[in-house]
Amino acid sequence: MAGNGKGAVFEDLLPVMADKLGGDGLIRELCNGFQLLMDKDKGVITLDSLRRNSALLGLQDLKEDELVSMVKEGDLDGDGALNQMEFCVLMFRLSPELMEDSHFWLEEAVEEELKQN
Repeated sequence: MAGNGKGAVFEDLLPVMADKLGGDGLIRELCNGFQLLMDKDKGVITLDSLRRNSALLGLQDLKEDELVSMVKEGDLDGDGALNQMEFCVLMFRLSPELMEDSHFWLEEAVEEELKQN
């Protein structure tokens, strides 16, 4: 379990998912999570869509200020919402163990790419 510094505690399941699914499978699952949380009309995760859909991913216990912080922290372009890339980056940033493993995955992906060329 890990805390976010604001009182919420969550279990970091991304490393477990990565081990079971591999890099490509993990990215597919993150994209599926994005689809569940996003505003279908706008194609991004807004604060409202996160509020409405957070229970689908087991995040129903997050408080309003935690939801706001999540969007703010992930919003790299300052538009007040999370696009798919921002969401994936945020999920990686929230997983310290996954961040440590990401260097290995990058090397693995580069090796695979070189084999195909």
